Amino acid sequence: MLIAEAIGLGLVVSLFFVEAVGFAAGGFVVPGYIALFLDSPLRLLGTVLASTATYLCMRLAGMFLLIYGRRSLVLAVLLGFLFGMLTGYLPRIGAASDQGALTAIGFIIPGLLAYWMTRQGIVRTLASMLVAAILVRFALIIIHGGALIETPLL
Repeated sequence: MLIAEAIGLGLVVSLFFVEAVGFAAGGFVVPGYIALFLDSPLRLLGTVLASTATYLCMRLAGMFLLIYGRRSLVLAVLLGFLFGMLTGYLPRIGAASDQGALTAIGFIIPGLLAYWMTRQGIVRTLASMLVAAILVRFALIIIHGGALIETPLL
């Protein structure tokens, strides 16, 4: 149920964010998923690494190919999936293997972030995604009566 609440709140916050600020928060479902993992900084780092690698590959491919519209989105999601899977093979960091993983969050999240990075820039996308995710996390904490939100492995 927590995942559904986070995604639903993420949709609302994303819509509000686009209307109020003018920047997309990395896709409509991204803030909800990121909000669930704000207590796992290495997972966030793995997601940012995978999405940045995807962004760089898209920029490189864009020098040789015409990539726009649906092609751009499909390429971003495919490359994001690939780089997200590759982060699962990075060495574990820290004492606890689950908390020390640089594994990307989700399978399409890195691709969606990279897609929006190509459209509005890296800093704007990551900053808006982080602010939106924090707002979603605060809302989840308030909804659950101030309880800490435990995120089992998704």
